Order: sequence, then C-alpha cells, then structure tokens
Amino acid sequence: MRRKTILKGIVGGLLFAMLTPLNTLILTSCSDEPDSEYFYTFTGEMMSDYLKSPDRPQYSEFAAIVERAGLMDLLSTYGHYTCFVPSNDAINAFLQKRGLSDVSQLSDADCDTIARTHLVNNMYTTYDMIGTKLPTVNMMSRYIATSAGFDNDSNAVIMLEGLAHIYFDLKDDSVENGIMQPIDMVIEKSNSYISDLMRDNPKISTFYKALVATGVINDVMLVDDPDYNPKAYEPYYKGSGEYFTNLEKFVVPETKKYGYTFFIEPDEVLESKYGIAKGDIHALYEKACEIYDKVYPQDVNAPGHSFENLTDSVNPLRRFIQYHILNKITGGTDDLTPLEITNKAGFEGAIGIDETLINPCDWHYTLLPHTMIKVDKVTVDKYLGGSIKGQRYINRRYDNTYSFEGQKIDDMTNETTYNYDGLNGHYFYVDDIVAFSEDVQEKVHNVRIRMDFNTIFPEFIGNSLRILGDPFQDGVEEKYGPNWYFPAGYLDGVTFSNCVLLWRRPHSLADIYQWDEFNLFGNYDITFRLPPVPFDGEWQIRLGFTSQTTRGVAQLYIDGIPQGIPLDMTKSLTSEMYLGSDGFINSLSDYDNMSAEEKAEYQKTLKNLGAYTYPRSLYCNNGNSGNRGYDITYDISIRRIISQMYLDSSQDHYLRIRVASDGKQGNDNEFALDFLELVPKSVYGGDGENEMEDDL
Repeated sequence: MRRKTILKGIVGGLLFAMLTPLNTLILTSCSDEPDSEYFYTFTGEMMSDYLKSPDRPQYSEFAAIVERAGLMDLLSTYGHYTCFVPSNDAINAFLQKRGLSDVSQLSDADCDTIARTHLVNNMYTTYDMIGTKLPTVNMMSRYIATSAGFDNDSNAVIMLEGLAHIYFDLKDDSVENGIMQPIDMVIEKSNSYISDLMRDNPKISTFYKALVATGVINDVMLVDDPDYNPKAYEPYYKGSGEYFTNLEKFVVPETKKYGYTFFIEPDEVLESKYGIAKGDIHALYEKACEIYDKVYPQDVNAPGHSFENLTDSVNPLRRFIQYHILNKITGGTDDLTPLEITNKAGFEGAIGIDETLINPCDWHYTLLPHTMIKVDKVTVDKYLGGSIKGQRYINRRYDNTYSFEGQKIDDMTNETTYNYDGLNGHYFYVDDIVAFSEDVQEKVHNVRIRMDFNTIFPEFIGNSLRILGDPFQDGVEEKYGPNWYFPAGYLDGVTFSNCVLLWRRPHSLADIYQWDEFNLFGNYDITFRLPPVPFDGEWQIRLGFTSQTTRGVAQLYIDGIPQGIPLDMTKSLTSEMYLGSDGFINSLSDYDNMSAEEKAEYQKTLKNLGAYTYPRSLYCNNGNSGNRGYDITYDISIRRIISQMYLDSSQDHYLRIRVASDGKQGNDNEFALDFLELVPKSVYGGDGENEMEDDL
C-alpha cells in the first residue's frame, strides 16, 4: 500500500525556517511554569535578556510590566514564543489614555493582562502573518487580528488589531526562545461581553435593538464552563493506525469556552437596500415576516408570530436574529473556512483542497434551531460571477444551475473605531441580509453538505483547537502541533462509554480531508447529534475514512435503527468486498482521461456496493515529495454510505457507533471519523444512463 513507501522518507522530513509550531499548551495563569524538559543550558540571548538589555532602554517599561506579571522567568527558559514589544512611547500613550503617569500605578492584574496579551506561545515571523489573525491565541486565550498596512514612511508593515504596527526596521528579531516583534502601540483586547460591544457601535443600532427586543441577547451571555478542570486529566498516549505506530501524546483542551459569532447588516445597508430606517425594528420585523412566513407557514397564525410577541420562539424577527449568530466564537474570517497553508513545501491555500476545482467551504450551526450557514471562500474562476476572488461569502451558490452570490463578509480589518472582538464573541459586518430564506433552504442548501468533524463539533473551533501546527512533520513531538482527547461531557450532543475519543493533528501524508481525523479506541459505544438537514426528504448519509488492517468493525445506527451490515474498516476499495484488485483506478491520468460515460459507470458500480471514492478535489503530500497525491486514486480512502432514508428537518437526528470487532486486528478496535456528507436525493439520485453526481 502507498503508505509503506511514504514512510521511507519520513525520518528526513521537511524543515521550515519561517514557522516553528506549537509545542505546549497555552499558559493561562501567573503560576504557570514550563515543564522541566524545557529548561536547557544556553549561551545566546533569551527574551528576558532582550527586554532587560541596557542596549534597548526603549523597552524598559514593558520589561517592568512583564516583571510585575511574574513572567520574566518564563521568558528566560526554553520555549517557542512570539513577543510583541511595545516601546516606552507606546506604554506612555497607553497610560495617558487611562489617566496614569507611571507603570507603577498599574495593578498587578493590569500588568498580567498587558503582558499576556502581547505573548503568543508559538513563533511567528511577519511572513507568517498573512491571514486575518494569528493562527494561535495569545496567553489570554484571545486571537490577535492581523492585516497588511503601511507605516508613515510607506513601508509595508503588519497591522495588529487594525491600529498597532510592527516596526519595519525591527521586525522578526530572533532570540533563543522565540521572535521579538517591536510595535508602536499597546495591543488592547476588550474584556466586555460581545453584546456590550454591539451596543456601543452606532453603525449597527438596528440589529442591536432587535437583539434586545427579541430576547436573543439573553442567549448570548455564556463565557466558559466553571466546572471544567483540565488539570484533572492526565495526558493520554496512543499509537494511531497501521503506519503511525509510535506513541503520540494526547491532551485535553485547556479551556471549555462558550461563545458566539455574529453576522450583522450595518444600518446603512438596511436603509439603502431595504428602506429600513435606523432603529426601526417594526420595519425589520415586516422584512422578517416576508422571509420566514414562507419557510414556516404553519406559524403565520400563531399568537407568537405578532410584533407584540417578539420573544416567542416562532416570531419571525426572533428567527431573523437567531440565524445571524453561530454557536461558537471565531477569531476572524480564517476560522470560517478550512485552514490554510502559506507557501509550505510548494503547497498553498486551503489545506488539502484543490482550490481550482472547488471553493473551500465550511458549514456552521446557528442559534436558529436546525439550521446552518454555509461559508465559501471564492477561489474557482469558472464560477466567479460578480464575487471577489479570495473573499468569503455566506450562503453562496454559483454554478450551472443557480446564481446566488450570497452575502460578503467584511473581515473587519478596516474597522478601527469600534471593537468587534469581545470576551465571549466576535462580530462581522455583511453587505446584505443574511437569512434562512426559501431560496436558501430549497436551492442554495440543496447540495451535498460535506463537513469535517472539526466543524461538526462546534467546541472545536470555539476553543481554538483547530491548530495547524506543522503538518509536514510526521514526528510525534508536541512541537509539531498538539493532539487532543475529549473527556465525557466536553462535546455537546455527544455521549460515549468504554472508549477514548481522540483528534489527531493534520499530517500532510494523510489521505484524508483537511489531513486530520478523530479516532475511537476500545469497546466503544458512542452517539452524537448529526448536522441538521435544510428540508424534509430522502437523504444519503456518508462517512469518509481510510481503511487500515489494524482498524476494526462497528455497527452503525441512525436514530436507534441499525443501518445495514457492520462497517469493516479493514477493507479497502481493492478488496473483494468492493471492486477487487483489478477494478480500482489508481492513476489520476487514467481517471481524468475517462469519458463522462465511463466515470458515471465507475461511480454507479461503487454506489451499488455502498461506497464512493474520495472526492477528486482532495489531495495530500505524495510520498513526502512535495507533489500532490489526489485521494481519489487511493484505495484506502472511502466514502461509505451509512444510510439512505427520509429525514425530518425539524428534528434532531443521531448517529450511534457501536463496536462489533474483538480487537484482534491490533489497534484496540480503532475506528476513524474523517468527515460526513449529507446528500439530498436531488444530488445522489441520478440513476439514468450516463448520469452521475459530480466527483468534486
């Protein structure tokens, strides 16, 4: 099999000078100390030396703040940090704004907050800061927004939070334990609730007024789980799969945060496009009725439908507001679509996705029950339409059938007046009304819904767990990125027993979606809530995974009903269970040279066997060569049809996975969860001659 060849090149690996990934968990309190393994004898300059050096008196006040925070000892030990260093002028401007004249007037808590806000437990050069935020949260567990800008001398610089910038001549100054990035302003992150930040922004007064009037404001006040204690869980060690047998370290998440992401139409958008005057929520209610009465006709005559009952669950305005809110906090638009690689070993763009074939896309749950928002980053030239390439859009569908442009999301890099990132939430402006309209329900969402498991569980992105690390290093060391395991009760809608649930970080050699996967081990019996479908009807549910000889067998159930024979994860597509050794096409050129009729017949044969190949648009690192290997050509990459059944869109549906093997395969009944697909009959149902579902 392919991986046996690949592993010959793993030891050498690929080395990158620009980015040294996360090697330990985020520090969250003044008493945190690094493990003894991180102490070492050194002769070079550490961050602490940099800050205290008499040759750099311009950083003395920040050094004093770090000392007061009790973090100077940490910065004198081995690690991989980025320190944004405000100059004395920047500190003095910050103090003056607060009515203070000296650092000594700050409280110890103030110093702790300031110091941790400027420290990131990962190394980033300015070259790595290409997204809308740093990929890793700071030591206050908050993302730092990044954008491109210019200083007063017209030098291209990196802006932080839209205001501070990294000095062009001083950037990327390396020390033994990290990178120093001198900046011209103190970075400030609000500790206010997101609802308070919206209240203080007059540009979005209509939305905020409706948020309050509908009572939805009461549903967006959670911050974190006070009962969650990560220190109660010891690290877990496990080898994963047939070809990665070395023990890897898995740790529980450091936080269990709640949060919310809002997409908000500014007042000027509502007024210019729909004639809704600033603050006129009655007019907004009427617009909501126009949209949602078609989607929920059974509620039009209900008492709760009226303007006098805005807090009722069936009220159109309440539904309008709920659909604007995701049930997780995101740090920037980067979190809304798959993770991206920037010029690593010749790879660029969304991780493992051919952006010339499909737009990188994620689906996210909203506070409106049983609904999701689809977010695309537009990359495909063929279906660009009037959209801007590289921008992200909500509920966009632009193809041979429909031309819905969706709503463009503002990444907020130009919003420097009002704070949009709060303690428990983040908001974005959008350029048109976001709604679960009849067209969205029946047309835009009438597509194959593909979701990586890192988006099926909202806690994953909400707790900053989707960390890329260095996927081109297959070593088990933590410095290449963390692996997570999840204690019972951490993931909402998930129950399990007699097993462990693990997430393995992205590896570029993995023939899987976004290069990461969840794994079950033990005598597992796990149940989790499926993503909602947008409308009632016949749906096919598929599970994406890779087969391996060490994996096990499980019985799957939908809503308690067994779905066919047990799924055997030891069988590849070249096994006699599927196509046999002669029936599988393992050459990309051979596949691409097939006629449409031949591809349709190939797909139909697999479909009759209860399976599909992996999509044509997904790729991995082919044998550590730096070339793409497309997953459609790997017999171990399988989309298995779990069920084909009628689903009620107004109800929750659950997938249960129960062990059906005896563990003799060699890896404790290992079961893999890569991604799910929910596919309407309009997509999978082509049974006529030469008809096929698109292979993307």
